[in-house]
Amino acid sequence: MNKKVIVENLPKMSYKDAWEYQESLFEPIVKQKIANKNDQTSIPTNNYLLLCEHQDVYTIGKSGKMENLLLSTQELIDKNIEFHKINRGGDITYHGLGQLVGYPILDLDNFKPDIHLYMRNLEEVIIKTIADFGLDGGRIEGLTGVWLGYTEGAENPRKICAAGVKASRWVTMHGFALNVNTDLGFFKNIVPCGITDKAVTSMKQELGKDIPLKEVEKSLIGHFEEVFGAKCLHN
Repeated sequence: MNKKVIVENLPKMSYKDAWEYQESLFEPIVKQKIANKNDQTSIPTNNYLLLCEHQDVYTIGKSGKMENLLLSTQELIDKNIEFHKINRGGDITYHGLGQLVGYPILDLDNFKPDIHLYMRNLEEVIIKTIADFGLDGGRIEGLTGVWLGYTEGAENPRKICAAGVKASRWVTMHGFALNVNTDLGFFKNIVPCGITDKAVTSMKQELGKDIPLKEVEKSLIGHFEEVFGAKCLHN
């Protein structure tokens, strides 16, 4: 099993470019796994963790409902916001500057082939990361992502990180979006993740100051190694 993960800090880019780049890494891993099975070989498969920021974009997953996008096509054009229907799970969300987006492209046969565990592990990485900055994050039963005010009966639950993935032959793509210094105003144009009774927040909103994205990245990579038992190598 190959537990090495190649970390790539991508430049700020459009969602479409990042999606195409994910596919260019994802597909060869899947093909190698098929070849290994057919040829009874054991050529190691690669793992990647892509980190980036996006220009303003709304994306909606396979189970998403278009009524959760509150803007018309013309309004999207006028506001210069991209929109994409994509092949991950989940509903609608926003990506933009000041948000740390992570795309782990992992062969889970190198770790543990369990999608439920994988999602919980992604959440755990984020929970540990924001704890380094003094924020108490956790989970809400039945909902994905990481939340503040997550305890039962809390008056103001708010999501700080969204997560949605796709997997084929235990190879993952898509991932998570952590609101660091994100402009939360963009979430007013959607029903985030299709949830109407809970708010969205950011590290900046909670801490009252800008948080250096590079500091968050460093913390996140360390916790990714810890939670997944991986060895992260910078490309």
